[in-house]
Order: sequence, then structure tokens, then C-alpha cells
Amino acid sequence: MPLLRDIAYVRSGDKGDVISVGVIAKSPEDYPTLLRSVTPAAVKALMGDWVKGEVEVHPMDNIEAVVVLMRNALGGGATRTLRLDQTGKALGNGLLRLTVVEEGAGA
Repeated sequence: MPLLRDIAYVRSGDKGDVISVGVIAKSPEDYPTLLRSVTPAAVKALMGDWVKGEVEVHPMDNIEAVVVLMRNALGGGATRTLRLDQTGKALGNGLLRLTVVEEGAGA
């Protein structure tokens, strides 16, 4: 079963208790698959209780990428959390474990 890491790269950051992740298709042909696969529901399901707030996915067609925002996702933020890795980089890379939705499959 293909994973997001097979078709995309990620760059992530955080501010307070919000994570921002850019998910960039490795090729233009991979972009439609990325759009099918990276949905708020899929991200929420993958992250479970680690993301307590809303998940937003914003397509960026001009660069074949999406921006994923995860709110209330860092246990209160870097200075308040008891998590070992309190930055957005860990959850950003975690997105690469998302299962890819193949063409013709339901999301």
C-alpha cells in the first residue's frame, strides 16, 4: 500500500499550538493523488488525539502542493507541553505515513 512519502515531500513549522505543513508533490502527475489523499478527515484520523483542534487543507495548484494547518496540535505549545518532541517537524514528518488514495477509490 503506497504512503504519502512515496509521492510527496513535507516542510513544516509551528507557532504556539499550531502546526503548518507544506506537502509538495514529487511530480505534477502525483498532485491529483495528493489532493485525494490529504484531507482534513484523513489527517485527523492519522494523528488521533495528538491534534485536538481543527485541521485545514489548502490547495496550492500553482506549485502542486497543499498547506495543512493543525490547530491545538502541540500540547499547548513548546513551552507548555510535556511531549518529548514539541515541534511541528515531528508531526509534519508523521504525515508522510498517510495512506495514498488511488484513483477511483473513495476517500
